Amino acid sequence: MQTNRFLIKKRTIAILAISAFVMLIIFIRFTVLALQPLPAARKSNPKLERGSIVDRSGKPLAISTNFYDFGVTPEMVKNVEDFANVVAEELDMNPIVIQNIINSSQNPKYVALKKKLTEQEHDRLSALIDENGFTQFCRFDRISGRVYPLNDLASQLIGYMGREDKGLSGMEYQLQDILAPKMHEGDESPTLYGKNVYLTIDSDLQHKLEQIAKKAMETTQAENFMLVAMDAKSGEILSYISLPEADLNNYSLATSESKTDRPANSAYEPGSVFKIFTAAAYLDSGAIKDDTLFLCDGLYTRTTNLNEVIKISCLEHHGYLSVRGALELSCNDAFAQMSDLLPTDLFLTYIDKFGFGKKTGVELPAEALGQIKTPKSKSWSARTKATMSIGQELTVTALQMVQAAGIIANDGIPVKLTFIKQIKDKDGKIEYNHSPEYGQRVLKQATAEYILSCMETTAEKGTGSRAALGDISIGVKTGTAQMADTVHGGYSDTDFLSNCMAIFPVEKPQIVLYIVIEKAKGETYAGRIVAPVIREAADEIIDHLGMSREGAVVVGHSGRISIQSNIPISVNDAVPDFIGRPKRDLIPVISAHPELNFVITGEGWVKSQKPAPGSPLMEDMTIELNLE
Repeated sequence: MQTNRFLIKKRTIAILAISAFVMLIIFIRFTVLALQPLPAARKSNPKLERGSIVDRSGKPLAISTNFYDFGVTPEMVKNVEDFANVVAEELDMNPIVIQNIINSSQNPKYVALKKKLTEQEHDRLSALIDENGFTQFCRFDRISGRVYPLNDLASQLIGYMGREDKGLSGMEYQLQDILAPKMHEGDESPTLYGKNVYLTIDSDLQHKLEQIAKKAMETTQAENFMLVAMDAKSGEILSYISLPEADLNNYSLATSESKTDRPANSAYEPGSVFKIFTAAAYLDSGAIKDDTLFLCDGLYTRTTNLNEVIKISCLEHHGYLSVRGALELSCNDAFAQMSDLLPTDLFLTYIDKFGFGKKTGVELPAEALGQIKTPKSKSWSARTKATMSIGQELTVTALQMVQAAGIIANDGIPVKLTFIKQIKDKDGKIEYNHSPEYGQRVLKQATAEYILSCMETTAEKGTGSRAALGDISIGVKTGTAQMADTVHGGYSDTDFLSNCMAIFPVEKPQIVLYIVIEKAKGETYAGRIVAPVIREAADEIIDHLGMSREGAVVVGHSGRISIQSNIPISVNDAVPDFIGRPKRDLIPVISAHPELNFVITGEGWVKSQKPAPGSPLMEDMTIELNLE
């Protein structure tokens, strides 16, 4: 018995010792932790407010807003049929479809019914849910999104923002880090603000020119249309059109054709418009002079030292022509003869200096290079230089063509193209302001002036006569090119690309205007279908920018006007009265009501509107405002 007591006593002492040791360790660790400084609270990620995209005057083109994804908890919906019947109209869905979605859901906790509800749709649906007692099983998830107030205007340029604030195309993609900057270590602000980007385009001018473009597409039954208008001195793009276009507010429904940014991404053979650049190369290099004559008998022929016979046909027998006459009549024979007088390496050097075969560097994604052959190219032949001289066997982009024409408009000096006018922070502080960037001289001033005067002759009495303005001088060059037959190879007998380049006024160039019409039906000759559109578009640009016209009426004014203090415009159930309102009063309304489509033309104050004030207001209504 004593032995047992001894063992029990010994065991008890051991247990107490171990317990004391454990308690000591716990006490020591607790003391160490207590003496350590408190860890910094984990910071929540700041909220991102994406910057806006606006036109050169500040009119909103892409603004941030909230959208809502709507769903339900299936296992909690007691009467699916009743619920579906109540919300169907507001969701614009068939009640049967709603029932099927809920009943067939594999997840009893959540199923989505509709995504990207607008603020207005959310508010109406939320009130309906509260009213019918559905709150317990309904859920709204707020997501950041984008509203495009002008819908499809300049859609490929502006681009599209997908979910999670990620730009998917155009400026939304290219300027992602500016519009939605990434968080840096040390940032303590609860909100991270993106920059506001002011594009160079004028949205009012863009709208006017898009109307002209759409009418031209309808008239010619063309498949595609491109227009680029550039300020010749600054390189700023004032209008940028690629048709068909995409409605940015319904981007998921857009076709691949309407999403394609043709002026930047599509490369094609320009045909005879390219002759203004090859003529400049021949003259500037000294290979020919302005009084050098070439005999056109309707067919250029040359036999190589390998007895290969080269033939390039011309539309007419033009007789003796100078460079001016060759451009005026677009003579293939004369230009093929010119190509024989300039060494190939020097010819290609000029083509390179004009910017062909490489990106312009403009702020757009996936810009195409085009293709310029060299003697090392597998497809180079004895006729290649001659055919390149007339705009064949090479491909270019519309942006490259405008950039090259800018060299002629700027006395032989290139100006860099741009779509960005300004960048401002959320408080309006300017962080970037565009100033023209000029490159090294490409042409002698005399060469550029002579080519421009030849283009004026072409507008006065040549192939571009239908582009003549009358009261303002304009230089043009037209071109009609057979398009490649992608199925059978070679060139198509039915598909043509018709294009025209214009620079005006000739005396002091301000605008470079370039238009391309692809695959027109019936008449395809550029002088007949593109030149008239150039004239109409140039007229619109001249009037919109207030350029001086001969014979324009001069009106005197005291310079003093009376402006009343304006009460903010309120939008309720009827169309407000916008008459007499200045443009600055319209911007808050456009920003606050993305469900309405505003089309604003002109500058100044609202002179007329459609629909009339007091008309019933409906969602997706288009309100046209004309300013003077």
